[in-house]
Amino acid sequence: MTERTERGNGTVRGVGAGVWVVGVLALLVALPLAARNRLPDRLATHWGTGGDPDSSMPFWAATVFPALLWLVLAVAGLLALWRAHRSSGGVAASSWVGVTLGFTGVTLLGAQASIVRANLDRTDWRDAGSVTVWVVVTLAGAVAVGGVALLIGRRARATVPPVAGPALEIPEGQRFVWLSRTSNRWLHLTAAVCGIVTVGAAVAAMGGLAGLHAVWSAATFALATVALLACASVQARVTEKGLEVALGPLGWPTRRWAADAIASAWVENRTAMQVGGWGYRLSGLGTTVMLRGGACLVIRTVKGKDFAVSVDDAERGAALLNSLITQRGAGTA
Repeated sequence: MTERTERGNGTVRGVGAGVWVVGVLALLVALPLAARNRLPDRLATHWGTGGDPDSSMPFWAATVFPALLWLVLAVAGLLALWRAHRSSGGVAASSWVGVTLGFTGVTLLGAQASIVRANLDRTDWRDAGSVTVWVVVTLAGAVAVGGVALLIGRRARATVPPVAGPALEIPEGQRFVWLSRTSNRWLHLTAAVCGIVTVGAAVAAMGGLAGLHAVWSAATFALATVALLACASVQARVTEKGLEVALGPLGWPTRRWAADAIASAWVENRTAMQVGGWGYRLSGLGTTVMLRGGACLVIRTVKGKDFAVSVDDAERGAALLNSLITQRGAGTA
């Protein structure tokens, strides 16, 4: 992985974290404000063991306090992320910052939505409904988001390749690996925006401010978020087994070609216009994973199909594949 690629991945992580922080902050404030005319002057904010409300806050405090708490935690997390990227532990730190921001953000949003829903259309905070079910749902969602962030962080740490020398000769029986990763910050940003819209629609539905259409909107934007994330980053890996191309932050879906299934490999300059846009594209040039214009690693299978992926250091990847193909051919001759 080149230094330029790692800087780019760090920028993408920073932009994604920033969008998440701003989006959660906006939703924490916007949710109670949107329901202001349907809420009492004081809101129930705490429930006892019997499920009845036992404490309250003025409307302004119930609106501002979660936002301020989130802002303090988010600033601390972003500062830790910034400091980590100036040291050798940037990827590992990014993982834990992502877990913390993901878990905390979902927890605060779920709590705010639960409070608004419980107080909705009540004239007195003492008449607020129960929040038990929504607390369980919120914690389950927070754990799920934190788990996904942890998996993404582990995968990011696993993408750091061993130091490789300039030689491309592959001694018989020796193991080797070539690894390159590329991401598109604009696709990540679009996915982040869709994700915030998804969370907003889900929180609105959870808070009782919207009906079934909000659920459908959340589902639609959730699918768009997943699809965009799957096309926003790619990792190409060459080993003695052949070529592996993994999409998305979790490395799924993944395409693999055994060395004996590849006829040749080369480097070719391609643009998004040539292949029909960004992401996973099908065109007259075959299949292309296009995340940035320029040099692409291209393979042609023994069945005559072409596959290209826009990654850095494509020359080395193509050279290793061709050496492997030649070695395998000599072994079967």
